[in-house]
Amino acid sequence: MPRALRRCACCHMGMDGAARIEDLVTTLQAQYGERCTINHDVRDRHGRGESWHPSAAPDVVVFPHTTEEVSSIVSLCAASGTPIIPFGAGTSLEGQVQALHGGVCIDLSQMNAIVAVNAEDMDCVIQPGVMRADLNAQLRDTGLFFPIDPGAECTIGGMVATRASGTNAVRYGTMRENVLGLTVVMADGSIIKTGGRARKSAAGYDLTRLFVGSEGTLGIVTDITLRLHGIPEATAAAVVAFPSIDAAVETVIEVIQVGVPIARIELMDDVSIDAVNRYSALTLPVAPTLFLEFHGSPASVKEQAETVEALATEHGSASFSWSDKAEDRSELWQARHNAYYAGLALKADSIGLVTDVCVPISRLAECIRETKTDLAQCPMPAPLLGHVGDGNFHVCFIMDKDAPDQVEEAERLHGRMVARALAMGGTCTGEHGIGMGKRTHLVDEAGDGVAVMALIKNALDPANILNPGKIFEVDEPES
Repeated sequence: MPRALRRCACCHMGMDGAARIEDLVTTLQAQYGERCTINHDVRDRHGRGESWHPSAAPDVVVFPHTTEEVSSIVSLCAASGTPIIPFGAGTSLEGQVQALHGGVCIDLSQMNAIVAVNAEDMDCVIQPGVMRADLNAQLRDTGLFFPIDPGAECTIGGMVATRASGTNAVRYGTMRENVLGLTVVMADGSIIKTGGRARKSAAGYDLTRLFVGSEGTLGIVTDITLRLHGIPEATAAAVVAFPSIDAAVETVIEVIQVGVPIARIELMDDVSIDAVNRYSALTLPVAPTLFLEFHGSPASVKEQAETVEALATEHGSASFSWSDKAEDRSELWQARHNAYYAGLALKADSIGLVTDVCVPISRLAECIRETKTDLAQCPMPAPLLGHVGDGNFHVCFIMDKDAPDQVEEAERLHGRMVARALAMGGTCTGEHGIGMGKRTHLVDEAGDGVAVMALIKNALDPANILNPGKIFEVDEPES
């Protein structure tokens, strides 16, 4: 079991703690003016992401513009033992942004400068509030792009925090492979730099990878150096329906095993397709379906599409349509990215418990098959979809807002999904992270490794003020 994490000071300081928060707010308001707010609606918006977990608002929200301002805010919080919750766009899915013990929310969205683009070296330096789509719009004239695409309108700082991936990961990797260096404000307000612009280094511990995926529990990222990629000469998208989900998944496995350098390969089951048709006004056959995208030269794109079409036909696909028109690709991928909201639209006044697991590609068909067997008995809609090219898939349980029995059943089925994935050599989350939603599953997966993570957390944040309650369970103080 992990070594117990200390509770942050404000978690149990009573009236004295309230007075310290009040003094801290007064100081922050004096320094940051309108960029520091205690407005109820603003605080409420910063106390929740896209997950089903209840909102937990911070005491105050501050909008810094520089690394030095973040350092100053953190130093003030460290002096009073006040919790700090970093915030980007609020699209997290496992309760990463809830202020479980109040405190100061540092909203990094106004730190949105593209600091430098080094086209010759295919890298750039940005602040954490830059949106993925905005970065690619700025890069377009250089012939470069940043390929990691989780689908949500998220900040790149948030993508670093959760080690995001998404639809392009099967070809371009995840944030882990595409972050070269970071500037990080530590729990005491000190500033460090990790990594750099060199494409490889053997200099000491890989601190960059330590902070990528740490969900704001080890430090606050204020500058990011990213690896960029060349915009492909040709791009085509395809959609293909199958008679069964097994047939679709077996096609995916063969596509990967024969080495087709596919850029995106997404699976949507019949429930997802029905939801997307209704939400995005499409007319796709209501059947297990693959969305695909091919990058390369015109000749290689054509060859990739023909290879995948042949494999799909062997598995019973009735039709295979592909297009190199930008508007067709945009419509297809926008529908895929809206799948979460399409699922929510299946039931009025609903919330979604959306989760993900990832397994070795050879076990993917088995894992999805057994999951679908569970979902067949589920009393609520539960669309299944995923980035199946790297073995990652999602289920979204569409629950009534005021139905604790549905939450309990969704959690039970979620637990079965995770246990199944772990038994197959997989992971409890391929890209959503741990947050407050998968803390117990992390223990199931990492075992004694969680104790090592807790040692790192205690060493870098001994007062436990950085996003407390996320990734790790925190013991209640002794009475």
